[in-house]
Amino acid sequence: MNTIFDVLNDSHEKQRLLLNALLETSPGSDTRKAFYRQLKEELTVHAIAEERYFYAPLIESDKTIDMTRHGIAEHHTIDKVIAEIDQTAFDSPAWLTLVKKLKDKVLHHLEEEEQSFFKMAGKVLSEKQKHQLADQYKDEVAN
Repeated sequence: MNTIFDVLNDSHEKQRLLLNALLETSPGSDTRKAFYRQLKEELTVHAIAEERYFYAPLIESDKTIDMTRHGIAEHHTIDKVIAEIDQTAFDSPAWLTLVKKLKDKVLHHLEEEEQSFFKMAGKVLSEKQKHQLADQYKDEVAN
């Protein structure tokens, strides 16, 4: 039975793979467009589900409130970069620059969560909560 950390790590790995694959694509190619759509969908669904089923219960604790707020702020920063990318042509040199910026922001966010936030959250959440939140997260991303 998975915990919330297992399902979040699975999504994080998918994000890393998509970012790396996207940066290997040719300007304006259908492959680039497809990988970008997949990445954008993964980031969007992940952020919504993570905020509902990971951050929401953690914002209640004094031990994790600051980390939670920081994580949500980083989601908004990532959303802004995605909005910039959406306004840029797939074959533009600026597009690749923005995707590299997105990769930096996403990787920073994932590493912070995995290195420190997960450890603190593991102390705050009960075992039962860790499993229930995983199930709720999986249900959310499946829809």
